[in-house]
Amino acid sequence: MRSFETGETVVRRDVHRSGRVWSEQALRVLADIDEALVTACAPGAEARWPALYAKARDDGDRSVRTEAFEAMATGRWELADAVWQETDLLLWKPPAAWFSINAFFVPDGAGRRLRNWYVNFEHPTRRTEAGFDTFDLTVDLLIHPDLTGWEWKDEDEYAHVRRLGIVSDAEH
Repeated sequence: MRSFETGETVVRRDVHRSGRVWSEQALRVLADIDEALVTACAPGAEARWPALYAKARDDGDRSVRTEAFEAMATGRWELADAVWQETDLLLWKPPAAWFSINAFFVPDGAGRRLRNWYVNFEHPTRRTEAGFDTFDLTVDLLIHPDLTGWEWKDEDEYAHVRRLGIVSDAEH
């Protein structure tokens, strides 16, 4: 398994079971240790997302994301260039885990503050020469910054991708 150097740029890719790339995101390596690959992403980092996701973000219309999942189910989607915005991301990805732990930081006066913790349910890591592949399983867990509470995120989209067969019974 290839190790990454601190400071190196890697690409996190979501790869559909068909082998097609669903999204790509540039990340900076903070540490690559046995327990996890630890990376970060700042506003302005390059990404590629499904064109319908980009449209949903640009228009502020989350309903378009449903169309993106339908495109995924049929195998017909295009990627669009995008830029990571608004938050600094710290991502901790254990190699065999079906999740990553993310911390999102936002501007706060002259510095940054932790907005929330985020558990992203996803496939275990598959290392590549350029970074790693996984596949986002849609549903997430938002955790308050002080760890006093949590809530599910995107349950409606998760139910939709389950109906479409994007997330299998075994993955569920």
